[in-house]
Amino acid sequence: MAATTLTIEEVGSLSERVLDEVERAIIGKRSPLELILLGILADGHVLLEDYPGLAKTLIARSFAQATTLQFSRIQFTPDLMPSDVTGSSIFNQRNAEFEFRPGPIFTNLLLADEINRAPPKTQAALLEAMQERQVTIEGTTHPLERPFLVLATQNPIEYEGTYPLPEAQLDRFILRFGVGYPERDDEWHLLVRRMEREVDEIEL
Repeated sequence: MAATTLTIEEVGSLSERVLDEVERAIIGKRSPLELILLGILADGHVLLEDYPGLAKTLIARSFAQATTLQFSRIQFTPDLMPSDVTGSSIFNQRNAEFEFRPGPIFTNLLLADEINRAPPKTQAALLEAMQERQVTIEGTTHPLERPFLVLATQNPIEYEGTYPLPEAQLDRFILRFGVGYPERDDEWHLLVRRMEREVDEIEL
């Protein structure tokens, strides 16, 4: 199947539609949403550094829905192993062979939540995939389906027990910024919309 070539105007029109759809769930954050979409269009990874409760997970899930990208989320913790991210080979007794079970990294849009809470070895497993768009397990290379984009988060507080990303690893991200708290009017609109739809989740 031949690839479809879009003009700049068509890309702009589609981008506006994506942003308008995401804004059904995320209110008053047009500028950060535009930056995230720019990162997606540039085939780059984005690091959101901000406080808990500012809808970072909802932003990632909303972009995945609006762009029909396959979505996975990994909650990074100090006991997370590299195989929890990449997957591992499991012995199948039925055919006496090892079978590869892919991990959550095999997706299109991956939310790496609180990436700095995982030890460096686990961080490295993710960051290698971000750079090479592939995962090597037990000598076998598994390419990741394109597009492969990482939206990572880390909190600028509660650094005890974290493993800060070194500069060389931060360089894997094309953008790094914060979302910020909503304005007073935006908080009011958020409550009004929630009461109108009468359910927590919104399908985009």
